[in-house]
Amino acid sequence: MSHNANEKLVFDFPQTKFFNKRKSLDVFPSLVRPYLELIRLEKPTGIKLMFWPFAWGLTMAAYSVQMPWSTYTFKLMQCLLSAVIIRSSACTVNDIFDRKMDAGVERTKSRPLASGRISVFAALLYASFQYAIGIVWFYFTVEGLALWVALVQLLPIFAIYPLLKRVTYWPQAWLGFAMNFGFMTAWVSTTSNLNTPVLLTAMAACWCWTMLYDTIYACQDIEDDVKMGIRSTAILFGSHIRPLLIACGCSFIVLLCATGILNGQGLAFYVLSVGGLLLHLIRQWWTVDLEIPKSCWANFNSNGQLGWIIWLGLVVDYSVDFKVIQMYILGV
Repeated sequence: MSHNANEKLVFDFPQTKFFNKRKSLDVFPSLVRPYLELIRLEKPTGIKLMFWPFAWGLTMAAYSVQMPWSTYTFKLMQCLLSAVIIRSSACTVNDIFDRKMDAGVERTKSRPLASGRISVFAALLYASFQYAIGIVWFYFTVEGLALWVALVQLLPIFAIYPLLKRVTYWPQAWLGFAMNFGFMTAWVSTTSNLNTPVLLTAMAACWCWTMLYDTIYACQDIEDDVKMGIRSTAILFGSHIRPLLIACGCSFIVLLCATGILNGQGLAFYVLSVGGLLLHLIRQWWTVDLEIPKSCWANFNSNGQLGWIIWLGLVVDYSVDFKVIQMYILGV
């Protein structure tokens, strides 16, 4: 591909995405569209990335305690709503802090706060409303230690993240903890205990996954980020980004496998979840062009689909184990 072609891709991508974004929200009244953009309603990948740790933690815990299917499906829907609430408030508080930086980045300059379509005061009220909804939601859906874990993820963790972009090249490392607390919330609320080996290993696995996909995400804006003083692992590692991605991916595979061993997972988990993860990561490494924003965006989005692969192995494992237990109890 010629140098001019590369320039065209970089130039076209943000504009095309912006127009598609506005079009997808046209069904809503114009007064509320900026607030829906602020929570990235038109970009479901963020919700998926927030939801999957919840779903994985819940399914592993359900497998561990032989949770009935009816209870599992109900709690899975609770996890989805929890992910939506946390992700929405995280996007709002992130854009409040980053509004001036976003204005200087081509891909983000059209965001509601950066473009001036929403005032800071209105955004603060909006964030407060979202936090109030989150606190009430978790108060009535989880209890004990799980409630405190959920509130830590909802309130302080995501408020700290945007500040780190100004002082360290490792904001992705903090995001790796912030995005994946849902695993702990789901596990503790289901089992009512802290299985430290499982939780630490699972959180480390998910941390590696976040490091991988958010470094790819950061590659979209390297030139603008340097200009605006925004720091990231993409800038820190420079020409060595790909080895970092491979290291994170390999660690994710090993740690996910170790989590399965610690939780006594069955064959379906290793074949479908671990094997599927390996194939998906090989495809990502093979196809991503870190110098082309459109390629980075596509591969970042593919991580939302990766969650299905891991969850499929877990849910098949859980289903088979639950059926075997039922047959044993009923003497079938």
